[in-house]
Amino acid sequence: MSNVVSHTYLVPLVIAFVAIVIPTNSPRSADSREIVLVIHGGAGTMRRESMTPERSHAYHRALTESLEAGYRVLQEGGSSVDAVEAAVCVMEDSPLFNAGRGAVFTSQGHNEMDASIMDGRTLKAGAVASVTGVKNPVRAARRVMDQTSHVMLVGAGAEQFAREQGLEFADSAYFFTQERWAELQRTQEEERAKKKEYGSLAFPHTHLGTVGAVALDRNGNLAAATSTGGLTNKRWGRVGDSPIIGAGTYADNATCAVSGTGRGELFIRGALAHEVSVLMKYEGLSVEDATRRVIQDELVQLGGGETGGMIALDHDGRIAMECNTTGMYRGYMRADGVAHTFIYRDEAEPTRREAHGRSE
Repeated sequence: MSNVVSHTYLVPLVIAFVAIVIPTNSPRSADSREIVLVIHGGAGTMRRESMTPERSHAYHRALTESLEAGYRVLQEGGSSVDAVEAAVCVMEDSPLFNAGRGAVFTSQGHNEMDASIMDGRTLKAGAVASVTGVKNPVRAARRVMDQTSHVMLVGAGAEQFAREQGLEFADSAYFFTQERWAELQRTQEEERAKKKEYGSLAFPHTHLGTVGAVALDRNGNLAAATSTGGLTNKRWGRVGDSPIIGAGTYADNATCAVSGTGRGELFIRGALAHEVSVLMKYEGLSVEDATRRVIQDELVQLGGGETGGMIALDHDGRIAMECNTTGMYRGYMRADGVAHTFIYRDEAEPTRREAHGRSE
């Protein structure tokens, strides 16, 4: 009888012990979460017939290097904020993109750059606008977020802050590229030929080049960052959507992280980055459907047909890369450790570049 009683009490104790030590339905640990990075290098008119193999190769390589830099941060346990900053810095350092070193010229022949960054965990954000000489504007935006109680600093004040933070500056020769200079000359010639005021000129459907990144880290936190040189031939201290939270950049762990590229005035008027989050939060749309509606419907209704694109990422790691232009430099990297990069809108399969020892 005693043996029966002892076994009767022993079995539940063993089951309880197993349930504690070896849980069967426990949530995934932070180390087992999928990490994801998505980037873009600008949307615009991209024609296969005018894209040389050498230039295509250069863009795929630059996108791959950006993905590798940001994803490495995630692999090593870094935050999504660290990852988007690292990925954007690589593109700012490349002359191929309209950001940092490859920034376009103002009507006065200067480079005025904008950038922003946002942490989806805290909803904190930082931005700089109309800065010159700052080698990596996204780093300045990060310092605004982390080291001040502000969100945006502009012009000379932002530059003074960047110097006080010990950020790297470069002279005008560093930012000069012949391609961007020639683009300015063509735009100004068009302006003179049409004998119209700057504001009445039709917006050129060309490659825009703004860069951005969104990331999901091992702790389930989202972040977004965007950087740009703005519009060629811009005047009067014009600032677009890239440094404006909710317009060109947005991140919220509850919904998604977003970075846009296109005609900034339209993104500002529609608060389009935030609109993706709103559609997910209040209408229950997926990140893919929300991004598609914003770019293919809402942006077009604002007058932005064939003028923009957007990347987005939700808290479950689902990716959206949408544009209404003929192309958008873009790519992503996730658990397979491969950088998937694209140029044209109609590409069905990614161009694969191995994260290490890539085959070109």
